[in-house]
Amino acid sequence: MSNGLLIAYQTIVRKEFVRFARIWIQTILPSVITIFLYITIFGNFIGDRIGNIESFNYIDYIIPGLIIMPIISNSYMNVVGSFYSSRFQKSHEELLVSPVPDYIILLGYVTGGVMRAFVVGFSVYLVTTLFTEIPITNIPLVILVTFLTAFLFSIAGFINAIYAKSFDDINIVTTFILTPLTYLGGTFYSIDALPQVWQDISIFNPIAYIISTYRLAFLGIEETNLFLSLSIIIILIVFLFSLALMLLSRGTGIKN
Repeated sequence: MSNGLLIAYQTIVRKEFVRFARIWIQTILPSVITIFLYITIFGNFIGDRIGNIESFNYIDYIIPGLIIMPIISNSYMNVVGSFYSSRFQKSHEELLVSPVPDYIILLGYVTGGVMRAFVVGFSVYLVTTLFTEIPITNIPLVILVTFLTAFLFSIAGFINAIYAKSFDDINIVTTFILTPLTYLGGTFYSIDALPQVWQDISIFNPIAYIISTYRLAFLGIEETNLFLSLSIIIILIVFLFSLALMLLSRGTGIKN
């Protein structure tokens, strides 16, 4: 990467970081409070009645899923909100007429989403330590899955921002796609405990593979094959990144 492209990339990344860090009460704190309530209600009040799952108490079992939930939502919302706002304010036109390649623009926004995901994920993890001493079996795998997950949903947010015609379009995807997939991905239960028909449906839910891999990294429980899970995530990243680049180069939803 040449010096000029590096400066362009750093400029976008710096703008994205400052944007969510400046309003941390709106971007970071809500996720921390939400997970605090989840752990209090599901972990303490309901967990005692459920008992152990896979030899772990219920609160330890659900924590990996609870950490990955805000990582998914924050990486997605950071990019879709930022890029759609730049479209709405027409400030994105400055980037489009500049000699900055499309992949630098995309990487800049995606990096912003990844940074916010790591900040939120670490903040949520600190909250979980107040309730339990959850083990981390494989720290490198935790970092890898966090990065891949944030990267994947940051790209998804960018694509949504390209197609969105109003702020309602952003909320529709979050409410009717991301949220159901997250809750059906095994956050609060084991996929193996579901009826066979729902287990078959879960095969097509990428978030189920993410949560399973995250649970493996924390607790050492391998609910799905690690190589298969990582392969699915990486394939989706390559596909969505290529799609986002194609849409950006064509000017879909941007230049018209």
